[in-house]
Amino acid sequence: MSQPLKFAYFGTPAVAATTLERLLAAGMRPLLVVTNPDAPAGRGRELTPSATRAVAERHGIPLLTPSALDAAAIGAIKGYGADLAVVVAYGKIFPQALIDAFPMGAINVHYSLLPRWRGASPMESALLAGDLETGVTIQQMALAMDAGDILAQESTTIGTEETARELRPRLISMGASMLVELLPRLTAGEVTRTPQDHALATRAKKFAKADGELSLDGDPLENWRKYRAYADTIGTYFFRDGVRYKITAASLKNGRFTVERIIPEGKKETDWQG
Repeated sequence: MSQPLKFAYFGTPAVAATTLERLLAAGMRPLLVVTNPDAPAGRGRELTPSATRAVAERHGIPLLTPSALDAAAIGAIKGYGADLAVVVAYGKIFPQALIDAFPMGAINVHYSLLPRWRGASPMESALLAGDLETGVTIQQMALAMDAGDILAQESTTIGTEETARELRPRLISMGASMLVELLPRLTAGEVTRTPQDHALATRAKKFAKADGELSLDGDPLENWRKYRAYADTIGTYFFRDGVRYKITAASLKNGRFTVERIIPEGKKETDWQG
């Protein structure tokens, strides 16, 4: 029987915490969790630990929170003797020296069908582009962003009414299941690496709050896609008579984008009567 895989887990937000919980439930415990330092959150901007840190502390897993992946941090991480790094939404670029610190390198769970949508916002980019399917890829990390060899990949159809609120948890669950299935096979040397076709790569850019602004007189399909893509993050909004309205429910019917529910700035949610 093969020995348990010795791995370090890198992750920060809820997606990483959820995936770590799934690994632990499957009996796959990391030697070490590496997450970003506590960061300001909420209206009071109080320093708050990451979701992944909370999981690690609850399970008594050794924890590091380096502010930079410099030589000192890499030395500390290497000292735990892990063979592999498992990375899920960690939030920092891995230098080559850190990848090389693990005999088996580093693997990353990415929420797209690589090489399509490399970068920071793959799921949002798929919705903005009107893609009919997306999926999850587990890749062997390389220095170039999201350009490593594919170790596992699964696709899923995007529902015509599906927004990020529904799609994201589906992809997170898919990725966690894939990781649980992959790690024992990786330990046994049963995984085939498939190079990406770099000519087919597309880039998922970072988005900002301003990207959520809509013009109700604009292209209906573009508005619908933005509403779906940003539903669980920055949201979408429009201005009318100098007042900002956040959109909380909308639809696309017969080619017409219809706002159904809104939150006027400083007020409570209500039906839109525009």
